[in-house]
Amino acid sequence: MDRFSFLNAAHSQLIEDLYQQYLKFPDSLEPSWKAFFQGFDFALENYSDEEDIREIKNSGNSSPAVQQISQAASNGEVPEHIKKEFKVVNLIEAYRTRGHLFTKTNPVRERRHHSPTLDIENFGLEKSDLNTKFNCAVETGMKGPASLQEIITHLENIYCDSIGIEYMHINNVKEKDFIKQWIQVNENHPVLNANEKTEILLKLNQAVAFENYLHTKFVGQKRFSLEGGETLIPALDQLISRSSQLGVDEVVLGMAHRGRLNVLTNIFGKSYKQIFSEFEGKEFEEDVFSGDVKYHLGSSKKIKTASGEEVSINLTPNPSHLETVAALVEGICRAKVDDKYKDYSKILPIIIHGDGALAGQGIAYEVAQMMNLEGYRTGGTVHIVVNNQVSFTTNYMDARSSTYCTDIAKVTESPVMHVNADDAEAVVHAIHFAADFRAKFGKDVYIDLLGYRKYGHNEGDEPRFTQPNLYKKISKHPNPREIYKDLLLKENVVSNDLIAKMEADFKELLDKDFDASKEIEKNVMDIFMADDWTKFPIGKRGAVQEAVDTKYDLEKLKELAIKMSTLPADKKFLNKITRLFENRIKAIEANNLDWALGEWLAYATLLVEGHNIRISGEDVERGTFSHRHAVVKTEDNEEEYIPLKEVSESRFDVFNSHLSEYGVLGFDYGYAMASPNTLTIWEAQFGDFVNGAQIIVDQYLAAAEEKWKIQDGLVMLLPHGSEGQGAEHSSARLERFLTLCANENMVVANITSPANYFHLLRRQLKWSFRKPLIVMSPKSLLRHPKVVSPLEDFSNKGFQPILDDPTADPAKIEKLVLCSGKLYFELLAKKEELNCENVALVRFEQLYPLQTDAIEAVFAKYSNRTSLVWAQEEPENMGAWSYILRNFRDTGIQVVSPVQSGAPAPGSHKMFEKNQNAVINRVFDRDDAPVKRPVTA
Repeated sequence: MDRFSFLNAAHSQLIEDLYQQYLKFPDSLEPSWKAFFQGFDFALENYSDEEDIREIKNSGNSSPAVQQISQAASNGEVPEHIKKEFKVVNLIEAYRTRGHLFTKTNPVRERRHHSPTLDIENFGLEKSDLNTKFNCAVETGMKGPASLQEIITHLENIYCDSIGIEYMHINNVKEKDFIKQWIQVNENHPVLNANEKTEILLKLNQAVAFENYLHTKFVGQKRFSLEGGETLIPALDQLISRSSQLGVDEVVLGMAHRGRLNVLTNIFGKSYKQIFSEFEGKEFEEDVFSGDVKYHLGSSKKIKTASGEEVSINLTPNPSHLETVAALVEGICRAKVDDKYKDYSKILPIIIHGDGALAGQGIAYEVAQMMNLEGYRTGGTVHIVVNNQVSFTTNYMDARSSTYCTDIAKVTESPVMHVNADDAEAVVHAIHFAADFRAKFGKDVYIDLLGYRKYGHNEGDEPRFTQPNLYKKISKHPNPREIYKDLLLKENVVSNDLIAKMEADFKELLDKDFDASKEIEKNVMDIFMADDWTKFPIGKRGAVQEAVDTKYDLEKLKELAIKMSTLPADKKFLNKITRLFENRIKAIEANNLDWALGEWLAYATLLVEGHNIRISGEDVERGTFSHRHAVVKTEDNEEEYIPLKEVSESRFDVFNSHLSEYGVLGFDYGYAMASPNTLTIWEAQFGDFVNGAQIIVDQYLAAAEEKWKIQDGLVMLLPHGSEGQGAEHSSARLERFLTLCANENMVVANITSPANYFHLLRRQLKWSFRKPLIVMSPKSLLRHPKVVSPLEDFSNKGFQPILDDPTADPAKIEKLVLCSGKLYFELLAKKEELNCENVALVRFEQLYPLQTDAIEAVFAKYSNRTSLVWAQEEPENMGAWSYILRNFRDTGIQVVSPVQSGAPAPGSHKMFEKNQNAVINRVFDRDDAPVKRPVTA
C-alpha cells in the first residue's frame, strides 16, 4: 500500500493546522507527521525552482508545504527524491532513538544483538543511494547536503562509538535540542589538549597503581577494588572541576564500598599511610567508638581544582546496604541549599551506583521520584554507574528485566550516556556532558560506565566458579591505564620517560607512606562534615540525663498561642477549619491546651528563638488523624495559608512526601545530619510503616555515632497504640527500637501530656549535642478530654521523664503499676470507677534512657508496696516488657499484658475489647465484663 495514500483523504485544513503546529512545536507532532513535513520543506527548498515556489506561494492562503502536499495528493504520487529524503530522515531518527543499542561500549563482552538493525535496507534505502546527497544532513549538524555514506559515518561517530546516548524519551523540547546540539559538536568526541590528556593519565595512574600496591601488600584482604573501572577516578576529578567552573561550591558524594578506598585517597586526599594503617586493623583512639571497616568511612575536605576553584567535597559514610546512602546525600544537599546557599546550582549531589543495585534496589526508585518534588528537590543529581556487568555472582541477564540498569532514568526523563570504561577520553567527555546538562536544566543525569570487575566480589572470592568464560577474557585484558598510555604514546602526547617518572614517583610515595603507617599506634577517625558541627561537640556519657531548661515566658506563650491560632479575616476557609481554629482560641482562653496546640507551641517558640523547623512525611500537613492542620486552604481557590510561617522570620517548612518511607526517612536523616540548628521531623502515616525503612533505623539512626562519630537530631513520630483497628496500624514496634538502644545512642519516648511533648521537642534543640528522638506518638489521645495541659505547665516545668501518680497516698499503696502511653488513661478510668486507693499508676514518658534517679525515688516513695507490675497493651513478646525486665530483673517485677502473639493486635474488634479488658482487670485484680470501646484511629 502507498504510504502517502492517506493524503487523498486528509482534509486540507487539518494538514494546515498540523503544519502550523510543526513550525512552532515540531516535537509535539506524531513522528511520522514531523518527518513528513521535514521532507516536504527540504524538497520545496532544494528541488523546486523559484518560479514554482512563487506560484505556490501566490496561489492562496495555505502554506507552500501544505499546497505541495495537496498537489501531490491530487496527483496521486510523491516524487521519488522526496520519498528518499523521508527515508533518510527516518534513518536519522532511528540513530537517535536506537543508536545506543549498536555501540562499542562493552570492553569485555560482545553486545547483545537487537533487531531491526540500522542497516539502510531496513529503511527502504539501497547501496546505490550511498553516494546520493541528501539535504536532511543539516539536521544532524552537518554544514550542508551530504551523501548518504557521509551521513551514516557521521551518525555512527555520534551515536555508535564508545558512547551511546538515550535522550529521545525526554518530552521537553529545549532539553532535547540542547542534547542534540551538544553531541553534534565534534561528532560527540572530546577535544582535549596535551595537558588535559596528561592529567587524565596521571589520575588513571594513581587509580591503577594504588590498587596494584594494595594487592601486593595486603594479599587476600577485602578492599573491594576498583580494578576494571579505574576511569571513575579521572571521571570524578573532571566532574568536580567542570562543575566548579559552572558555579558549584560544594559536592556531596554517596557510593557503596566498590572503589571507595580509591576515591578516598585519589579524590579526597586521604593519606595513603592512614589507609595502610587501617588495613592493619588497629583500634581507633576513642574507646567509646566501635568504628567501622575502612571501605565504609566518610570524609570531608576542601580542595582546589586544576583551574583554581575552591570546592568543599564530602563523601557520605555508607553501610553495606548499597543504595541507602543515595537518600542521605539528597537530604544533606537540600539542607545546605536551605541553610547556606539558597541556590540549587551551588551544590552538586553525586551518587555512584553498582549496576545490580541501581536495577534491583527499590530505594533507587524512591529517590529518583524526589527530583521535582518541592520538599525534596536538590537541583539535579549526577548518577554514575560503575557497571561491572555482574552482581556478586549474578550475571546481568539475571539481575534485571530492563535493557539497561539505568532504565530508571526514563521515569524522570533524564538523559543517559553509556560509556566504554576503557576509553578514558570518552568517559571524560560523558562527564562533561553530565556537568553541563545538570547546570543548564537542574535535572538528574545518568552516566553508565561499562567496565568489569577484575577479581571476585571481594579479593578473596573466586569469580571463575560462576563466570569462567568472562574471567578468562578479563585475565588477559589490559587495564585502562595501559590502554590510554599506548594511545598517548602513539599521539606523541607523552614519552616513555615521562610515563616511567610518573609511575616511579607514585610508587616512591606509596612506599614512604607504607613505612610511615607502621608507626601509627591507633587509628583516628575523621568527622564527616566537621565544619557544620563545630558548635555541637558529641555529648559526654550521662549528658542525656541532665535537666535542660525548656521553659518559655507565660505571657509570650499565650500571645504566640493566640497569634498562631487566628486565621486572617480576609480569607474564606471551610467552615470546619474556621470552627477548629475558633475552638483553639477557646481552649487557650480556658487554659486547656490539647496535643495539637502543645505541638504548635513547641514549633512557634523554637522559631521565635531563631531555629528552623522541617516536618516531612505522608500527609503531615494536615496530619493522618486531622489534628495538625499546619497548612490550611481557602475554600474557593485552594490558596495555602501556613499560620506558623507568620510567627517568625525563621523557616518553617512542612511537606507532604510521596508514598515512601525508606527514601524519605533517609532524606530527612541526611537533612538533620547537615542542619543541626533545624528541628527535623519525619512522621509516619502509621507507626508500623517505619518497617519499610528499617535499614535507615538500624544502619544510621542507631549506630552512626558509634561507627562514624556522626550526630543526628532527627525526630521520628510514629503513631502507636491499640485502638481496635486490627493487626496493622496498632504498633510502631516499640520493642525493636528498645532493642537497638545502647550507650545513649537515641531517646525513645511515649508521651501522654501536651506540655511534656512541648518540652521534649524543645529539648532536642536546647541540648548542646544531638541525638535521634523516637516518639510513640498518640492517636486517640489527640482528642482525649484528659490529655490537656495548662499554659503554666509549658512555662514553669521542664521535660518530665517519669510522671508520678498525683492522687496516690504512699502509705496506702500495695501495688505499684508502671506503664507507658495511652493505656494509662484506661487504667486511670478504671481506678476512678473503682475508687481504688491501693494502686499507684506511674508513667514512663521516656523509656530510653531510663531516668534511674527518678525511678529509684518512686520506688522509695512506695516502699510499702507488696507487688510491682509492668502493664502494657502490646502482646507479652512485644512492647517494652523484655526491655523493662532486662533493666528491673532484680525487683521481682511481673507483667500484665495480652498473651504472646505473632501479630501485634487481633483483627476482631471484640477480641481487642476482650484483651484490653483483661489487662485492665488483672491490674486491679477484677473480673469485670468487657467495656465497649469505639475504633478511634
